[in-house]
Amino acid sequence: MRRILIGGGLGLTLLAGGGAAAYHYRVFTDIGDPVSFGEPRAAASTAPDAAPGVLMPTGPKASFVRTSRLPDGTQIGKTTLTGKKSGFKGDVWVWVPKQYDDPAYADSAFPVLISLPGGRGYPTNYWGTGPGLGLQQAVSDGAKSGKNLPFILVMPVINADTKHHFDGSDIPGQPKMGTWMAEDVPDFAKANFRTFTSRDGWAFMGSSSGGFGALKHVLKYPERFKAVIASGVDVVPDSPLWKGNTQAMDENNPRKLAAKLIAAGGPDVYVNFQIGTAESGREAAEGFMRDYGKGAVHTRLQVIQDGQHNGKSYVRGMREGSLEWISKVMSAPTPKPRPAPSGGAPSGGASSAAPQ
Repeated sequence: MRRILIGGGLGLTLLAGGGAAAYHYRVFTDIGDPVSFGEPRAAASTAPDAAPGVLMPTGPKASFVRTSRLPDGTQIGKTTLTGKKSGFKGDVWVWVPKQYDDPAYADSAFPVLISLPGGRGYPTNYWGTGPGLGLQQAVSDGAKSGKNLPFILVMPVINADTKHHFDGSDIPGQPKMGTWMAEDVPDFAKANFRTFTSRDGWAFMGSSSGGFGALKHVLKYPERFKAVIASGVDVVPDSPLWKGNTQAMDENNPRKLAAKLIAAGGPDVYVNFQIGTAESGREAAEGFMRDYGKGAVHTRLQVIQDGQHNGKSYVRGMREGSLEWISKVMSAPTPKPRPAPSGGAPSGGASSAAPQ
């Protein structure tokens, strides 16, 4: 009887409140419906309105389903990607900021932040499936206030199964998770979104094992990626799947990669470590900064007071400084000039979303 009374009360509420009440009680929902983030052009090289440094979506267009909505109307979508270069098949979540759909930015590229989870990292990425961690809202709030750039967040799985950690690498004899993240995921972003042609529009962030992968990729491919926010991170590969393959491990060891980059004299990369005071790992981060934070490797530490080894703490650190810091070294989207007032010169200028 209690179920009937509750159901009847809900029914009266829906009749009285209409659609808003229905969505509040999640009787109707668009979660799981197809969602589009814009139409790709036929080919980037033939797009007549592509400004220098802007890569229009190349296609083929991926099919997304909606997994979440934020209060500002932005959405998280999910698709399944089969990497052409790695051969690995896994899910990818994407969120684009409100500015992406603003007509003023229709011809502008947006910076991409490839966001990697810790833990199993398969078959889900908690940055995409758990908007309650606040990553999307932090980027949105910072872009609105002008503290940080309006990043596109691309959130792939990082492991090939639930049993093993693959160190974000191409471990001999194992699925090519390094190729998946360094090549297939960026190619997917270029196929579907307006992105920058230079590395100034490409960065990583990650936590725990995802932080290792994020750090490693920026140091290994500095010609492709410029900066990283690495939270609660290890600084050496430790997957048991390496099975003593020292050469392959060295090719994916952030310490050795940093030393190589310093010796080569660049390109410059920017590494922001995040560590909470209620977790371990600060000593390793500070040791890396002491030994390799020089020359082409620029480092910074965001200490999160009372922060623990979890996503919510790391998002707080991003709000408190890391997003603003990384935005200063990345390219900003540029709006179209505003129409000139009568009798005056056209107005416009740098993106209001970019920190000055």
